[in-house]
Amino acid sequence: MPPARPLTLITGASAGIGAAFARDLAARGHDLVLTARRVERLESLAQELRSHHQTTVTVLPADLADPAAAHQLCDALDARGLKVDWLINNAGYGVPGTFEANDWPVHEAFIRVLMTAPAELVWRLLPGMRERGYGRIINVASLAGHVPGSAGHTLYGASKAYLIKFSQSLALENQHLGINVCALCPGFTWSEFHDVTGTRELMNKLPGFMWQTSEMVVREAYDAVERGEIVRVTGRVNRFIKALTKLLPDPLTLWLSARESKRYRVLETTH
Repeated sequence: MPPARPLTLITGASAGIGAAFARDLAARGHDLVLTARRVERLESLAQELRSHHQTTVTVLPADLADPAAAHQLCDALDARGLKVDWLINNAGYGVPGTFEANDWPVHEAFIRVLMTAPAELVWRLLPGMRERGYGRIINVASLAGHVPGSAGHTLYGASKAYLIKFSQSLALENQHLGINVCALCPGFTWSEFHDVTGTRELMNKLPGFMWQTSEMVVREAYDAVERGEIVRVTGRVNRFIKALTKLLPDPLTLWLSARESKRYRVLETTH
């Protein structure tokens, strides 16, 4: 049985889908641990949630690009006696440009945040969930993990495909123990993500029907993980795109990806 007030750890909680998760789960009676790099934003969100929902919110700032961050974060949880029931691996960003256009430390930090840190957090928190016989893990992947890779933002789709496969294996290993694992795969979502990656001007040219709000994505995620859905592609348009790419031959989908990449990927950047 789930606890009366589940405790949820959300990474990348300062904005976008992470902040939407925090608001949604606080309204559902969860206590929260929020982590991200931007302390002021976390504190502001925490105050909002405490005021509106009388929920307990713990702010633990962390930069998941730091190799020690996940370990230190879990140590901080242990020191406070906090047992995580829900883990939302949401932290992420994009690196504009082609692969060789960025220095290796840029790619290394990206891999730590989007691949290494989520895996380590699961590894450290999963034993407690298994011991208590209850847990929910949502790894925020992307529609990009289902479709062919693009020119530019080279590691983004690859990292999301990794999270999808990782989630599938975790789900199969733990579903008989009261632990549900879901890879959440949104498509284009209104947030500051595209401002940070410098693609806002390109994104604004896409038709409105291709977009979802963070709140829409989170509602689908909650329902999906609760019913044991292992991979959830949000939105009908995105599910159609995923299905279409499975039906078309690989050479055709790669040609389409090459043609369309310039519409939503930045190919040039500076070191």
